[in-house]
Amino acid sequence: MNKLSPFLWFDDNAEEAAEFYLSIFPHARKVGELRSKGVGPWPVGKIATITIELEGQEMVFMNGGPAHPLTPAISFFIRCDTQEEIDDYWDKLMAGGGKPMACSWLTDRFGLCWQIVPRNIEELINHPKAMEAMMGMIKLDLHALEAAARD
Repeated sequence: MNKLSPFLWFDDNAEEAAEFYLSIFPHARKVGELRSKGVGPWPVGKIATITIELEGQEMVFMNGGPAHPLTPAISFFIRCDTQEEIDDYWDKLMAGGGKPMACSWLTDRFGLCWQIVPRNIEELINHPKAMEAMMGMIKLDLHALEAAARD
């Protein structure tokens, strides 16, 4: 287990969210789960928490109820090597009701926010014209960013 892991509060769909993310990332696995034994707010047998690992990052999801919904204040940053990889993650995470935001951000159907960016995003947007180009994009266009960085 990682010493430091995100612990995310889901309404009542932590297991569904975990399965969704496990289906998207090529290096993903379920690490474990904690099912209720009738103590606490969960009925007997209900998953209280589920731990998964995506691309080496362990995270814990809890069925916490509606009191604390996910917000864009927390997001996961996916570094991609090609436009095809950007497109693939974008399409998969948008499936089933995701909502696009600006500058590579999206909120998936569970309310979790993601940023899908080129691996060298910091280098690219260090160029003012590339930063300006990115600010006008929803899903990032790697080729347009590279061209703007060359200008």
